[in-house]
Amino acid sequence: MRQDHKAGERAFIDYTGLKCRYIDAETGEEREASLFVATLGASSFTYCEAQSSEDLGNWISGHVNAFSYWNGIPEILVPDNLKTGVTSPCRYEPDLNPTYHELAKHYGVAVIPARVRKPRDKSKVETAVQVVERWVMAPLRHELFVGLGALNAAIRARLEELNDRAMLHLGKSQRELFEELDGPALKPLPERPFEQGTWKAAKVSIDYHVQYDWHFYSVPYELIHQTVEVHATVRTVELFHNGLRVASHCRSRRRGGHTTTREHMPESHRQHVEWTSERIVRWAENLGPNTGRLINAVILAREHPQQGFRSCMGIMRLARKYSDTRLEAAAGRALHYNILSYKGVKRILDSGLDAVAVDAEPEPSPMPAHANVRGGDYYR
Repeated sequence: MRQDHKAGERAFIDYTGLKCRYIDAETGEEREASLFVATLGASSFTYCEAQSSEDLGNWISGHVNAFSYWNGIPEILVPDNLKTGVTSPCRYEPDLNPTYHELAKHYGVAVIPARVRKPRDKSKVETAVQVVERWVMAPLRHELFVGLGALNAAIRARLEELNDRAMLHLGKSQRELFEELDGPALKPLPERPFEQGTWKAAKVSIDYHVQYDWHFYSVPYELIHQTVEVHATVRTVELFHNGLRVASHCRSRRRGGHTTTREHMPESHRQHVEWTSERIVRWAENLGPNTGRLINAVILAREHPQQGFRSCMGIMRLARKYSDTRLEAAAGRALHYNILSYKGVKRILDSGLDAVAVDAEPEPSPMPAHANVRGGDYYR
């Protein structure tokens, strides 16, 4: 059946059967490259590029590059039933790869795969594949390029010639038809191109974090020991549970590091994280200036501030038993005698010495003269 294609409606995608050859710049080995081809229905305006393989990453990047080349988006994509794009082929309801589905959502385009073993469903791209093989690949078949970039540069030059070549039966080139038909009808590109993401199932560990690419990302602690889905792009890592997004983080490349959101932590962990020297001193100053100075002195007396946190918390909790006023007095006495420990302050309060003013204590009497006291001169 002769098909009439509406301007800007459909784009057809496939790989060529023939392969290109190039030299891997890193290993020096000769490799084969697949040729990704996408063509628009109304104008047959074609895009193609060489790819190292037909994996998901190259499949997605080929679409993104084609949209960029056309500077617009068609309404419908008609790919072949390649396993990379279509997870489960079905005549009526084919299942798309999750990443391919995300690309379609990002660009607002529908994906309607061709029926299995029905090449006439995508006859437009079948023809485009033949044309690309004859006009792009054939002239380059005797050349060997170092690196995929050099190969694609040569392919792009041949592609421009192909799109600018006048078609005998129409008297116009594919580029002229594109500017007349498909170009004005294509939907505009979004502000940012699609960032390819990967999906992975992961189990939440006991510390409510999930590992992805050797970095750990937090989820709500209620999901400990449960399985979540990780969707990672170049910039973000999203985590889903039962189809709902439960966490979103900026992606980090720090191996062994962790990214934690405070709201994902249980209350006890939040309080522990809030233990900083400055915060504890501020808490103590609410009880009184002497208490604040004592707590600061206890922290500074330790080699590592964290070593004094428990002592500080113990000292401040004495106010619950003895009152803020008595603790403030005991803190002043402890500072006078350089007593920088929880047990020392507790002994002051237990013995009631906080009620005794430091100035009221008698000065120690000098040692009386005695024949058995040798004195300092004896040791010279």
